[in-house]
Amino acid sequence: MKVIETEILGAKIIEPRVFGDARGYFFESWNRQAFREAGIDVDFVQDNESFSSYGVLRGLHYQMAPYTQAKLVRVVSGTVLDVIVDIRRGSPTFGRHIAVELSGENKRQLFAPRGMAHGFAVLSETAQFLYKCDNFYAPSSERSIRFDDPALGIDWRIRPEKWLLSAKDRDGVLFAEADLLDFEKEIR
Repeated sequence: MKVIETEILGAKIIEPRVFGDARGYFFESWNRQAFREAGIDVDFVQDNESFSSYGVLRGLHYQMAPYTQAKLVRVVSGTVLDVIVDIRRGSPTFGRHIAVELSGENKRQLFAPRGMAHGFAVLSETAQFLYKCDNFYAPSSERSIRFDDPALGIDWRIRPEKWLLSAKDRDGVLFAEADLLDFEKEIR
């Protein structure tokens, strides 16, 4: 597998080795030893899956300590724009975001370390999205930052009139007003 460092400290793009022939393809989406050797040493405890249609925008979600989550995300079918924002006060990449196109075709994965707000927008007709988490979902700890906060400047690549949002995502707080995480105390 190929590991690509990103502009966000600790976040990595994973390009697996895909073996294909006339029958289809095979690849390892998770191998503890290979990922550990690549600097991703986490114990995943929960797998999640979502299915969404074009224009669905989910995020930017995160959980407060002690329920922060590292995530390994990928798309089985369709295409999404996956976005993470570093919300770790004291991090050298605090407040910055990256956007990565993940698809069933490119089979890329994104590893988001703890301390990231996460979201994605569906760019294809439909998309099946999978993610592994290293901590359990805790509803009382969940927070949401507005996906369209001008201070973040995220280009979701979908016209606003096409966005399909939940009330939670529509009502998220601005980044400047959000409960944030501490890089030294809560994440490392």
